[in-house]
Amino acid sequence: MRGKGLWVRVWDAPVRLFHWGVVALVFTSWLTQHEGWMRAHEIAGYTMFAALLFRLAWGVAGSDTARFRSFLASPMAAFAHLRRFARREPDREIGHNAAGGWMVLVLLALLALQVGTGLCANDQIETYGPLSERVGQDWSDWLSQIHAANFVAIEVAVLLHVAAVFAYMLLKGQNLIRPMVTGRKRLPADTRAPRMRSPMLALAILAVSGGIVAAVILWGSGGV
Repeated sequence: MRGKGLWVRVWDAPVRLFHWGVVALVFTSWLTQHEGWMRAHEIAGYTMFAALLFRLAWGVAGSDTARFRSFLASPMAAFAHLRRFARREPDREIGHNAAGGWMVLVLLALLALQVGTGLCANDQIETYGPLSERVGQDWSDWLSQIHAANFVAIEVAVLLHVAAVFAYMLLKGQNLIRPMVTGRKRLPADTRAPRMRSPMLALAILAVSGGIVAAVILWGSGGV
């Protein structure tokens, strides 16, 4: 071991795969919309739907650092963390810090809104979400506008998130990218390692999430 502290596993594979998967899906959603590849755009949306359902369940039943109760601090704690943002100090957080936890919640909420509106949206040409007929044309048109506007909000949130990650690196000397790649972080030797849940449980939850997405699509198309 070099340096002080121990390498502690703080992020499990499901959380890391979800994180980088969302990065890929947001970019794919933008690209397919920009290029007019609407079938691929729909598939990206369905994949995001399943991923969000998985993450919500994993936030309740998953590894310690994945659980919402472990990183959703009070707003006052988040503000207190931000007040010392420019202070250079070692990273002793096992999971998300108080401010980062709220950023995660905002991003998940924006992505959920994007998926929900996308299921009901239409482009008034040939592409209709599976629930567009269920909600009716007027609601579908309105939700399509929300869908477009919300993606701008997602872009802004992503830029803020990326800027914050690099600010932590430059101002505080904390590398938040490496733990989300390797799953490990150097922490004080007396740190209690978080409990990790079985990958098989994650696969089971993902399978159920995929089944729910398939059922919603089938219901929307009038198959059930």
